Amino acid sequence: MSGVARWIQARRRSLPPDGERREEGAGEPESDATRLGVLRTLAGGVGTTLDEDTTYAELTRAAVRLAGGAAAVMRRTGKAISGYEAVTGTAAVLPDDRWATAVAREAGFPAVDRPPAPWTEHPPGRRGRPALCVPLTSGTDQYGVLVAARHGTAFTRAEAEQLALLAERAASHIRHARSYDQVSRTAGDLQRALLAEPGRPHPNLTVAIRYLPAGSSRVLVGGDWCETVRLHFGRTLLVVGDVMGHGLEAAVDMSAYRSSLRYIASSDLPPHRVLRQMDDIASTEGERRPATCLLARVDPGRGQVTLSSAGHLPPVLIDQEGWTTPLPVPVGPPLGTGFGGYESATHRLAPEQTLVLFTDGLVERRGEDIDSSLARLSDLRFPTGDGVDHVLDTILTRLDARHAEDDVAVLAARPYARQAAPAVGDTTAAH
Repeated sequence: MSGVARWIQARRRSLPPDGERREEGAGEPESDATRLGVLRTLAGGVGTTLDEDTTYAELTRAAVRLAGGAAAVMRRTGKAISGYEAVTGTAAVLPDDRWATAVAREAGFPAVDRPPAPWTEHPPGRRGRPALCVPLTSGTDQYGVLVAARHGTAFTRAEAEQLALLAERAASHIRHARSYDQVSRTAGDLQRALLAEPGRPHPNLTVAIRYLPAGSSRVLVGGDWCETVRLHFGRTLLVVGDVMGHGLEAAVDMSAYRSSLRYIASSDLPPHRVLRQMDDIASTEGERRPATCLLARVDPGRGQVTLSSAGHLPPVLIDQEGWTTPLPVPVGPPLGTGFGGYESATHRLAPEQTLVLFTDGLVERRGEDIDSSLARLSDLRFPTGDGVDHVLDTILTRLDARHAEDDVAVLAARPYARQAAPAVGDTTAAH
């Protein structure tokens, strides 16, 4: 039985039989219903996010609105105080923990970090307590204590029970928040480890990579990734991919796609055949999440790049004068669908030109057509002579990527030919 259900049952048992008068001040059934409605509303405002500090603040606000006075939450260590709020609703930071310690002692609890039950019978002649300490417990875990005090009016048993229910709800959400943080850290560590170990391109190609998680650092990372693979004859395979979803599962699947890519690319197959084999492998694993992927095989000696896409956005080319142009590429289905049907397209890539591959988080914005999003990137112009690192920093700044709604992975590459590049047609297709 939930805490709220237990409280309702206890309240019903405390109601007098029909026809009997209640003691003065005890309240009518309608007032009980009103208090229950208020409690439900306040409880619904506790634990609205998976952020632990936010939950503490929401709990203190709910406690103040329920019973008035002042409230604060002390962490399990008994040293950190968060979410203090006065009856006026004005939030402030306590200068130290002396106030909460004094309140706890006044409530009869000698140790703030090890409180007993939130309510004990008041001494004869007293109609309640001037202060309460309510432990934040979920199962066998205790996360802290809610300390509440007010002047002039002591807390009643009913108020203590209601505050205990709010604390119980907050503790449950804190438990979920800590589990969320643990998974997020694991996923983040995995993704950072993978992104920190890209392959080494040939010396005739300069490469820079950036990765930005969506929102704050507390948000679960996704499956965006970049890769470079050395091929024969001075060629380098550039890769950008995006696994569907976020969290540890997406990061694990991203690692699986990356491993299969390295294995398949070692055979030096054309990009569209690499995608076909990656799709075949992924489609046989029922739990593998689909992913988009863009391959770019750069050949500085020939002055060309061969592209193939599995549901991914096309790259852009920045010429020697700093103008940006999208490069067309045949788009096949995402990896893991088993549909196949990938093709390649080859474009000229001259020395000192910069190729930029990216995931959709860089350009997509809520409610905006994707063509408009890509046009915003294509409208950028760069000063002549900018290095690839500066090019990426400029792109991320001008597109406000740090406030993107999705993860952002972007890769920039610039070739340096060691011999004159032969003439190559602007675009050829391979099937």
